[in-house]
Amino acid sequence: MASPKEQGLNKKLLNGLTGKPRSVADLLIHDQEVRYLQDYANTVSIKRLHFNDHGPVHMRKVALNTCRMVDLLRNAGIPSSLEHEEVGTWEDSLSAIILAAFLHDCGMSVGREDHEVSSVMLGLPIAKRVLQSVYPEDPEKVVILTSLFMECVLGHMAGRKIHSLEAGILLIADGCDMEKGRARIPMMMDTESRVGDIHKYSANAIESVTLSAGKTKPIRITVVMNESVGFFQIEEVLLQKVNMSPAKGYIELEAGVTGGSVKRYL
Repeated sequence: MASPKEQGLNKKLLNGLTGKPRSVADLLIHDQEVRYLQDYANTVSIKRLHFNDHGPVHMRKVALNTCRMVDLLRNAGIPSSLEHEEVGTWEDSLSAIILAAFLHDCGMSVGREDHEVSSVMLGLPIAKRVLQSVYPEDPEKVVILTSLFMECVLGHMAGRKIHSLEAGILLIADGCDMEKGRARIPMMMDTESRVGDIHKYSANAIESVTLSAGKTKPIRITVVMNESVGFFQIEEVLLQKVNMSPAKGYIELEAGVTGGSVKRYL
């Protein structure tokens, strides 16, 4: 059963969407296989590997981040890769990105190493099933969006070159989910020191991440933290993802400790 937090995110996501992206999100939210994959990915991440949240809440937050970024880019008149290639609309692009957001970490149910590849393997049948339901009249669009979904998922760890704006959005949106609530459960667990601990402690220092219209660029990412350990999340996770993203040229990024100076990265 969905937690109150998850239910709130579901409602917020659906209320902010229309058309085919809303249909995609609605199908994913109510898909039992997606539920099982997300839950078990989180179990492996937290209980076995002692990492932070990689489950239903994280994937919904990433989906919301992508929606916000897409809105900001559209408002700035930036075309998606599908639009630029004249094979789809921003609505189609958002459908693929939402699919990727919901399934990009399901490979954590297998393990951390190469989990983006595992995520594609596990998520591909679901993606095809959802797209065929939402685009029953357009098999060519199903093929295109399936390919885009795969690029988004494979590229979300910043370990390989990606080329579409859509994949670049998912990459950054994933990195932006680093507020302290994401590390709440692993921080409460009584465990010995492990490799993943820096992820827990740095994420626990992040108070807020805000996506808004930038002053000189379409998207401004503002990060506020209560301890300097939070800079690990900025410099070793988020900034690495921004630098690998085709959306980098549209991003402003700044971060600071509450009551201290603000550091401007982009």
